[in-house]
Amino acid sequence: MTTTPVAFWAEESLDTDPVASSWPSLPVSDWRETRDTLQLCTQVVGKVRLANAPLVNHWWNSTLYVTATGLTTSLMPHPSGRSFQIDFDLQEHRLDIVTTSGVATSVALTPRPVADFYAEVMRCLGELGVATPIWPMPVEIEGAIPFTGDLRHAAYDAEQAHRFWLTLVEVDRVFSTFRGRFLGKASPVHLFWGALDLAVTRFSGRPAPPHPGGAPNCGPQVMHEAYSHELSSAGYWPGGDSEGIFYSYAYPEPDGFRDFPVGPAGAAYSDELGEFMLPYELVRTAEAPDRVLLEFLQSTYEAAATCARWDRAALERRT
Repeated sequence: MTTTPVAFWAEESLDTDPVASSWPSLPVSDWRETRDTLQLCTQVVGKVRLANAPLVNHWWNSTLYVTATGLTTSLMPHPSGRSFQIDFDLQEHRLDIVTTSGVATSVALTPRPVADFYAEVMRCLGELGVATPIWPMPVEIEGAIPFTGDLRHAAYDAEQAHRFWLTLVEVDRVFSTFRGRFLGKASPVHLFWGALDLAVTRFSGRPAPPHPGGAPNCGPQVMHEAYSHELSSAGYWPGGDSEGIFYSYAYPEPDGFRDFPVGPAGAAYSDELGEFMLPYELVRTAEAPDRVLLEFLQSTYEAAATCARWDRAALERRT
């Protein structure tokens, strides 16, 4: 069995420019209502991508990506023969819809009910010639309200939405560094709109047992595809009671995983959630946030790969 200690990566250049790198404070209590509304808006857009993009393993065809201004679907094909892209601009606070035929439009991101946002997005898609019917029911949310009738979620604090994007920029950078260390199959760094979490996942190459499912409004086929192969997954979720958390879990969870020593100080296994957790605030306030987060990512991956006996010599980059 081969191991890769965290110290192997100690020479990487991280946290070298404190001016260019700024991890914003983002207390959940300051933006919970905006977060919940924004999550539903990303679900509307994510479902549009899901309806148009061909299936990619583990539903990678449905995710959003961090950009220099916010989030994007990337380019999507459409049955009309043209392609299009939808971007959340979280600096100018608008949703941009652009087609390859040269026409485009925008939807303002302002305090408004999700039902109104949904209706305007659907109208704009039709006017641009890329109409896309979607199932208007949110997923992975308890007690969800269909988009068409959701008048409850209507908050949008532009400053807090912007701070969330700044957080994603920092996390995306570190996750991308971590992803580059792996030679095996690995996901992009992408945002899953079901829970509004930014994630990156590594795979051993072996199939996994069928996932038991259980997420609201997600049929068993959803989780079967998502967890079809053995994995170690890490992410950032802007939930909980403080400023959000970093998480890391293995599926299927191997014997010894939850008791494996991981770092940094403050990381712990949650029996309730079945994953390792690290408070975002602990990373944000660290002297070297990138290093602290990378220690969490590397050590929790090692917990999964070591306990499940992955072929680490073949899967990991050594130089």
